[in-house]
This record gives sequence, structure tokens and C-alpha cells, in this order.
Amino acid sequence: MKTDAIIQNNVISELKWEPSVDASKIGVSVRDGVVTLSGYVDTFIEKLAAERAARRVSGVEAIAEEIKINLPQTYERDDADIAEAAKNSLEWNVQVPHDQIQVQVENGRVILTGEVEKAYQKEAAHNAVCCLMGVKGVTNQISISPSIGPVGIKTKIKNAMKRHSAIDARDIIVETTGSKVTLSGSVHSWIDKQEAGSAAWAAPGVTDVENNIVVLPASEIHGVPAD
Repeated sequence: MKTDAIIQNNVISELKWEPSVDASKIGVSVRDGVVTLSGYVDTFIEKLAAERAARRVSGVEAIAEEIKINLPQTYERDDADIAEAAKNSLEWNVQVPHDQIQVQVENGRVILTGEVEKAYQKEAAHNAVCCLMGVKGVTNQISISPSIGPVGIKTKIKNAMKRHSAIDARDIIVETTGSKVTLSGSVHSWIDKQEAGSAAWAAPGVTDVENNIVVLPASEIHGVPAD
């Protein structure tokens, strides 16, 4: 099992490796596998990139994100300009049913509301606006309208996990309550946990995913000797 010090060093190295992040501005601390990121970045998209880089590191169990955004003056835009740019970006994205989504901007934070049929459309809407100039954050309140019953959802998710090369479906339990999916069990890395969550979100009709999967070393899951 990796110590907090090893995880911290690995996260710092991964941040330095990520070309879209200025690692010199980001602080990293680790306690019991929980990584806290602090410091300042220039854009919201850089903040997201830092979070993704930390999640890629083996041994990371959770992320506590405290990074602040300090927009350079040349990146500043007023809320009206950001709202207009966000609407245009949604309209130009073929994965987004833009006529079903409303945009509001408050102090640089984009708030998305509305209703779509599939989770990837909700994610596509987020991705369409998160990298716009002047954006300091995105609150995605878009809801997903269920289209199939819970039994069908559960079956589709289990089949998808069996097909996925990065997921060991034997150690993952899928439960459904209406259109909500709850995942439990264990995997050996944070990225595997996220892949399982993504597989659940990909099922049509899923409106919520509670990912309770525990990250454990491979030796604790299948009794494989540690390296």
C-alpha cells in the first residue's frame, strides 16, 4: 500500500507532466489517500486539468479541491458576454440539444439548467462552456429524463462493464432504484472507479449515479501478491 508521502510525490510529478497545468502554482497535500489541491490558476479549464491529473495517480482515493481562479485581466469578460458565448457554443455543439438548455451567468460562473434524455448530452453541455474565456466555474443543473425502467438500466450497465477492458465487473455491485444507480464493491485504482461510474452514466435513462466503490490495492481484492 502506498504511503501518503509517495502519493504526494506522484501527484506533484503528474501535475508537472501535464502540459496544460502550471504545477508551480499548485500545492499538494495528502492524508489517508485524500489529496488536497490548493493554489491559483489562470483559467477554469486549467483547474479541471489539475483535478484530472491528480485522479490519474494510483493510490488516490478522493480529491479535495481548493484551487482558486485568478483570471488575467486580458481574460476578463462580463457576464453578458460569457452568456452570449455560452449560448453560441451550445448551439454549435452537435451533441447538445441546445433548445432544451438554459444558460445563466453570475460573476463568471455559468449555470446550466434544462432537461436532456442522456447523460452524455449533459456532459457535452458542460464541456461546451467550461473552456470559454472569462468562465470561473460551471454549475450543471441539467436533469435527465428517464426513458427505460430500472431492471433494463441495471442489465445494460452490467453488460457494459463486462465488455469494458479496464473494469473488473466481478468486484462491482450494481443496484438501481428507479433511474438512480448505486455502485459498490472494489477496484484497484481511482481511474477504474471513474470508468465504472462513466459506464453507469452511459446507460439510457440514468439520472443519478452514487459511486460507493472502494479503491483497494490489487493484493487486497484478488489476493495477488503486491509488487
